[in-house]
Amino acid sequence: MKRVGIVGLLQESNTFLGEATRRSHFEMDLLVRGEAIREVMAGAPHEVGGFFAGLAEVAEEVEVLPLFLARALPFGRIDQGDFERLVEELLESVAAAGPLDGILAAPHGATVAHGHEDADGWWLGRLRDLVGPDVPIIASLDPHANLSPAMIAATDAIVAYRTNPHLDQRETGRRAARLLIDTLAGRVRPVQAAAYPPMAINIRSQNTSESPMRELYEAIDSLARRPGVLGHSVILGFPYADVPEMGSAVIVVADGDATLARELAEAMGEEMWRQRRRFEPVQTSVKEAIDYALAGRSHPVVLLDMGDNVGGGSPGNGTAMAREWLRAGDGSRGFVCLHDPAAVAAAEQARAGHSIEVAIGDPDEPLPGPWRVRSLHSGVFEESRARHGGFSFFDQGLTALLETASGSLVAMVTTRRMAPFSLAQMTAFGLDPEEFTVIIAKGVIAPMAAYAPVAKGGFVHVDSPGVTRADMTKLVYERRRRPLFPFESEPLQHP
Repeated sequence: MKRVGIVGLLQESNTFLGEATRRSHFEMDLLVRGEAIREVMAGAPHEVGGFFAGLAEVAEEVEVLPLFLARALPFGRIDQGDFERLVEELLESVAAAGPLDGILAAPHGATVAHGHEDADGWWLGRLRDLVGPDVPIIASLDPHANLSPAMIAATDAIVAYRTNPHLDQRETGRRAARLLIDTLAGRVRPVQAAAYPPMAINIRSQNTSESPMRELYEAIDSLARRPGVLGHSVILGFPYADVPEMGSAVIVVADGDATLARELAEAMGEEMWRQRRRFEPVQTSVKEAIDYALAGRSHPVVLLDMGDNVGGGSPGNGTAMAREWLRAGDGSRGFVCLHDPAAVAAAEQARAGHSIEVAIGDPDEPLPGPWRVRSLHSGVFEESRARHGGFSFFDQGLTALLETASGSLVAMVTTRRMAPFSLAQMTAFGLDPEEFTVIIAKGVIAPMAAYAPVAKGGFVHVDSPGVTRADMTKLVYERRRRPLFPFESEPLQHP
C-alpha cells in the first residue's frame, strides 16, 4: 500500500496593501492538521477535497495521510516570522509521518511573505529538500499564480484550475490525485516545463468562459492534443503582487519526454504572446457605471467594484461606488457590503430600529450618517454549491444591516472582511437581491458565479480606485520584471 501525504499552504498576497497577513488570519479561516483536515475538507468544493476524492477511487491501494493545511483570505504580505513558522509546522508534520511514497500539495501560487517574495517556490523547495528527489510531488495551483522556476523545479507536475470564476477546484484536485496514482503505479513518468512570455493579462479579461480568454484556452488546448501530453495549464497571473515573477505563464506536463514538454510550453507561450493585445479592455469609470445602471430597464445591475476587490486582498471598505450612487441616486435602492468593525459595534450598542450618527467605510472618504439599524446578525452563512474559492462555510463576524433615511442605500457592515463569493451573503440575512437596482460587489470575476442567478441587468466591471484597480498600469511597481507588456510600449519582442 502506497502512503500519500496531503499538505497545503494557501494565501493570495497583495503587496500594495501596507498591512501584513498574520497567523491569526489563517486561524480565522483554516489552520488544521491530521485527520481534522479530512473532516473539514473531504466533501468541500476545493482542491484538497478533490485530493481525497481522487485517492478514494483506489482506496485499497493508498493510505491517505492528511498532514497540514493552512489558508487565509487574500490580504497583504505574510509576516516573515509567522510564515516561516507555518512552513516549519508543515515540514514537521511531513517528517513525523514517516516515509511517504508521494505527496499532493496545495500552494496558491501568488503567496508573498516578507523576506520571501516567491513564498510558494520557497516552501515547495523546502518540502522537496525534506523528502528527496525520488518522492513524487504533484501540486495544484490557482491560475491567479505568479509562476516561478522554483515552483516548477520543486514539483513533478503542477495542475492548475481551468475556470475563472474557480468552479473546478475539486476536479483539479481529483486530476492531480489521479496523476499521482498513475505515477506511483509506474504507468506514467511526469516531467514538466513552463514558458513565461513577457506579459501580464489584465484581471478584467480573465473570465475563462468569455472572449478573449475563451479563445486563448481553445488555441492552447489544440496545441496540447499530442501523444504523450499528460496535462497543461494556463497561468493567468496575479497583478497585485509586485514581485519579479508577476505575469502570465503556461505549463506542460509530458510522459517522460522533457523535450516535448519544453517545445509545447514554448509554443503555448508564443500563442499567448500573439494574442496579448486582446486582453487590454476598455475601462468603465465609476460615474459611467452608475449612469448605465440608472438608465437600464432590467434590475438589479451588479457593479463590480474592481478597485476594492476583497478576493484580491483589498480592505473591503472602499466607498467610491456607494458615494457616487448616493450622489446620483433617483430614489432607487442600492446595496453595498463594507468591512467596518467600529460601525458594527455602534449598531450593536444602538440596537435594531434605532439610528446611529456614524460615518462608515473608508476612514478617508466615509459615507456619512445618519443610518437606521435595520438588523443585526451573527455573520455566519453557508454555500451548498461550488463557488469561487472552494468555500462552503463563511463567518464575517457580527454583521449589521444599515439603511439611509431615504432607503436609497442598504449597507451591510461586517466585523471581518468577506469576499462576495456567495449569494447567501445577502439571502441568509433576509435580503432579497432583486429588491435592489444596483448591487455593488467587491470583486472582478469571482462574484459572477454567485450573482449570475439574479443579475437581470447584467454585470458592469468598474475601474474604481484602490489597491486592486483594474488598470494595473496605474499601480506603482518597483520589483516586476522589465520589459513587460502592457507596461512597456511596443516594439516589444517575445524572446
